[in-house]
Amino acid sequence: MADVFRGLNLLETLKESIENNKLSDVRDAVEDLLISRINLAVSGDRGDEKTSFMNSLRGLGPDDEGAAPSPSPVAPEEVAGYPDPKHPDFRIWDLPPVPTTSPFEPEGYMNKFKFLRYNAVYMTFTKTLQPNSVQVFLEALSLQRQTVYFLLLASIKDTDKSLEEKKKASMEVLKSQGVKRPKVYLVRPSTLEMYDFPALLIDMGKDLPEIRAQAFLLALPTFTSTLVTQKKDAFKALIWAAASLSGGMSTIPVPLVASMVDSSIAVRILTKSQLSLCLDDDSVERLARQRNMDPARLKELRTCVLSVEVTKVEVKKRLAEAEKDLATVSSKFMEMAMPKHARSASRSFTAMLQALNAAIDEMADDAEKIVTAAQAERK
Repeated sequence: MADVFRGLNLLETLKESIENNKLSDVRDAVEDLLISRINLAVSGDRGDEKTSFMNSLRGLGPDDEGAAPSPSPVAPEEVAGYPDPKHPDFRIWDLPPVPTTSPFEPEGYMNKFKFLRYNAVYMTFTKTLQPNSVQVFLEALSLQRQTVYFLLLASIKDTDKSLEEKKKASMEVLKSQGVKRPKVYLVRPSTLEMYDFPALLIDMGKDLPEIRAQAFLLALPTFTSTLVTQKKDAFKALIWAAASLSGGMSTIPVPLVASMVDSSIAVRILTKSQLSLCLDDDSVERLARQRNMDPARLKELRTCVLSVEVTKVEVKKRLAEAEKDLATVSSKFMEMAMPKHARSASRSFTAMLQALNAAIDEMADDAEKIVTAAQAERK
């Protein structure tokens, strides 16, 4: 807990808004994190690798409901949208590849497919990086858009040596086109924990606005222990913001909110946590299918009742228990939790903070066990 209060940029961003009485900004941030409103475009040839990648971003296998089909039924010049089944405001947009013809005007391609509307764009390729794609990238940079990335998607026929050669050749293309700090991320479409995708997430976290980066993080499937930790920290910041709004903590008086409302937002947060940490039955069963495991083996790793099902009865019980235990909350903990200029923290704020953070810790522990078991099975 203390580590989150000291180090998480998201929490500092939210605290600053509270301290400046920008409560509407905090409310918007809470809602953005709860719904994960993200539009992510994937440009490139419509082959099996791209389809598998778009499905993996949503935690889906090729036979799961809502999976993007291969071959794609979409006309070559059309855009296809694929919402995440668990986070419907997180949408993957399948863009046609950049034309290889010459002469080429990057502005035309960008305008036609509304390139700048997306929060981030992945420009994918499996063989050779085309110079025209680099021109689109450079045009985006000239328009102050930093969230465009080149992804080399590995095919089942690739070897480590062939991938190394392809990546090296693509870097040369970028240098020859005048890209000052060229980067190409090697990605295994069906297993995102391999190769460079985790590094890509780190870079996106730096390039995207803080709230948008965390919303994207919460929508991704949980495929590494590092992601479990990052999501846990993000949820603790979200809990702090929601508790601040519900508990009436600010530099100006804010009317207290009834406990029924507190429990309602708590249910939303913990439901989002269950889905984001991939603890719900559908997510566990999909993961088991993808790893050829018995679903029961993964399900039995869920020891927290909220990992299995989030109910208002259980949430209210935890909030009530936390309120009874307020005397055990240390003054140092509260000092870290409160904005510098806050007048006071209500019992509602403190109880919600205690109850939900404890719940997140338990749920993250379950997610960690499931991820570890699945990775061991893959190896």
